[in-house]
Amino acid sequence: MAGSSGIHIKAKNKGKFTASAESAGEGVQQHAKSVMSNPNASAKEKKRANFAIQAKKWAKKRKRRG
Repeated sequence: MAGSSGIHIKAKNKGKFTASAESAGEGVQQHAKSVMSNPNASAKEKKRANFAIQAKKWAKKRKRRG
């Protein structure tokens, strides 16, 4: 299991936040920030936005490690 992140996204949910960002005319990170600051956003959308923000950090850390 070396190199496995342990995070598994169900196939039916993959790309849903990206699609939401594209329909809003924003990039994923920009949309994540706007969702997190929107008090009317649903809890599910906020969870997806938070995941996108955190995943960017994980990717950056992994890239630095080599």
